[in-house]
Amino acid sequence: MSLTYEGHELAVAVADLLTHPDDPSLPIHQPWWRQSLALGVPGIALLHVELAAAGLRPWQRAHHWLTAATSGPVTTGPDSHPFHGAPALAHVLACAAAHQPGSYARALDGLDTAIAADARRRVAAAHARIDVGELPALAEFDTIRGLTGLGAYLLRRPSGEKELRSVLEYLVRLTTPLHRDGEALPGWWTGSGPNGRTDDRFPGGHGNTGVAHGIAGPLTLLALAALQGVLVPGHLAAITTVCAWLDRWRSDTDAGPIWPYWITRAQLRAGHAPKPSAQRPSWCYGTAGLAHAQQLAALATGDPVRRVAAGDALARALIDPRQLAATTDPSLCHGYAGLAHIAHRIAADAPPGTAARLDARVPHLLRMIDPAGAGPRRTAAALIAAAPGPGLLEGAAGVALAALSCSTASTPDSSWDSCLLTVRPAHPLK
Repeated sequence: MSLTYEGHELAVAVADLLTHPDDPSLPIHQPWWRQSLALGVPGIALLHVELAAAGLRPWQRAHHWLTAATSGPVTTGPDSHPFHGAPALAHVLACAAAHQPGSYARALDGLDTAIAADARRRVAAAHARIDVGELPALAEFDTIRGLTGLGAYLLRRPSGEKELRSVLEYLVRLTTPLHRDGEALPGWWTGSGPNGRTDDRFPGGHGNTGVAHGIAGPLTLLALAALQGVLVPGHLAAITTVCAWLDRWRSDTDAGPIWPYWITRAQLRAGHAPKPSAQRPSWCYGTAGLAHAQQLAALATGDPVRRVAAGDALARALIDPRQLAATTDPSLCHGYAGLAHIAHRIAADAPPGTAARLDARVPHLLRMIDPAGAGPRRTAAALIAAAPGPGLLEGAAGVALAALSCSTASTPDSSWDSCLLTVRPAHPLK
């Protein structure tokens, strides 16, 4: 059986067990899950949208799930973020509208108005914070909760260009050092621990490298915007600044380069960090997300050396038994599905030799979703039953979407993963 068949077969099997949102057996009845792209209904709706767009299942199923997601009050403003509330619902509706032009226009107009207002408020607060020399919270700028995630949505919406530019201008300013206690800190240095709260293990805070919560998220958005021809003053210089910081903290090992998940204040003062032990090379933290960010940065700045190095870093990580052993679940966020999806995305823009190495690893990664060979139906049932539920980041819907994206059955212009910043870029600067 071919990889293409297996990829879309698993996606269909998951969707067929999530046919209708009124099914009382589904673990999606917490009230807040209706608006949670990470864990709940919007992620499942996104799977049905992509299967309908590929002609594999009917649009009516997607409509049922979209209706369920939008059937109650929508959270906006400070209590919303890219994976909950208005931005989360707007992302899924925009994906559906891209495949069915003209649909959901009224709902999207209302959501876009709310998202634009929230982006303006957040940008103004961020600039005010920088003006007084305070450190940012991770949720100010990150992909999951912050302005990078909002910017990823605005990049897709023609009506959001003004707000997008303001977000990009803020991210450029974020790369300017802050001076605290006689030290120069990266502008994205946060006073908290990686969980966003004060943590005694991180006295003096930390510098986060990840895509989900760290500086690799802003780097990726800046690169994607540049590749789409949206540039603000200092844009390419900011990309170069972040890449140089990542280069500084990279460890070169026998299995390829490894970046620490974060840098502590003591390590910053010492100028070096311990070489990371084997760690999972995931989307949220680690080599996969960082390799993709740096590949896009290389394309945006015309850096062929970094482009080759980025693809090579992931290709080497995916044959390292220690890093693969650290990957222990099938999820999109930090598991085998996410690795397969990112390997597939990086291969599409890598030099031919690197692309072949990455493409060769995708079938193995997808097989690890079902190592016992239980088959699509049983695997789908197990994924849906597993904690934390059938959503996008750690659940069955995300695994199914990743499997579908690695299949030729998927739609080539799909942008379901723009919320993860792994969407295929445009290349006007090449």
